[in-house]
This record gives sequence, C-alpha cells and structure tokens, in this order.
Amino acid sequence: MKGVVFTEFLGMVEQTFSADMVDDIIDDAQLPSGGAYTSVGTYSHDEMVAIVVALSQRSGLPVPDLVRAFGKHLFGRFVHAYPAFFDGVNDTFQFLAGIEDIIHAEVLKLYPDAELPRFDVEHHDERSLTLLYHSPRHFEDLAEGLILGSIDHFGQPIRLVRDASASDRGQRFHLERHA
Repeated sequence: MKGVVFTEFLGMVEQTFSADMVDDIIDDAQLPSGGAYTSVGTYSHDEMVAIVVALSQRSGLPVPDLVRAFGKHLFGRFVHAYPAFFDGVNDTFQFLAGIEDIIHAEVLKLYPDAELPRFDVEHHDERSLTLLYHSPRHFEDLAEGLILGSIDHFGQPIRLVRDASASDRGQRFHLERHA
C-alpha cells in the first residue's frame, strides 16, 4: 500500500482527534515500520489495519465507520492534490466510470509499483451506475467512503447502495440518481 494512504490517514486522525492520538495509535499498533511513513514508500496493508483497529479501540468508533470516513476524507485530499483528474469532469457517474481508464492509469505512471484495487463498470446509463470493486486487501469500506466523497464533491442527488452479498467476483456498489 502506498505511503500516501498512511500519511493521509494519520493527517485525518490528527485533524479529527489530536497529534497525541496519532502517537498513541502508532504505539498501540506496534508497527514494523514504527509508523514512519513517506508518501512514496510502500508498506503492508496489515499496518493500516492495525492502525485503524488501534484508533477504533481508543475512540470507541467502529472500524467500518472510521474507514468510510477516511475514504471521504481521502477523496477530498485527492481533489486538492490532483486537480487535473477533475478537469472537465462535472458528474459523479462520469468520474467513477472513468476510474480505471483515467485515474488508475495515471496513478500507475506516477507509482508503477502501486497495487491498486479495480473498479469494473457492470452497468452505466443516465440514471444508474453499478461498480464491481475487486481488491485482495478487502477495503470495501474505504471504497464506499471514496464513492461517497465523490457524490459529495459533485453535489448530485445520488443514492448509494452497497450490495450486502459480496461475491467471489467482488463487492457491488449501486448508484442511482434521484429525480
């Protein structure tokens, strides 16, 4: 997992809770890296899991809620850090349907060793979009938070439903426009 994900998570924790909380969860998680991350480094996703679990234990908030909140936060940071990804895009469906061909293709140019999740478009029309998320790391809550961040960013009346029955093919996310 790229270090930028770690640095952004710890930044969110500091902003939401405190710098002391960051120190505490790093200590609690007993990380092989010691919690010293660089944005371009690559680290085990197990460290992210350990940090989130430590934050959950200290904050009393459920892990899925924390990971979804991080996804929303991360989307906002991507908007700020990579404005070119959003040039000419004014629609949630347009943005999400282009993740693989546009966003992930560009990310791989910057970070050739990045192990990105995959988002396949199963259905896309004017009123609905169905994405199938695949990742061996199973950060479905993070994907959901990123999708919610996209909906918030574009400010469109869209309802997101996460299919409760994840298949061996991945996790489905259904988005539908409200009239």
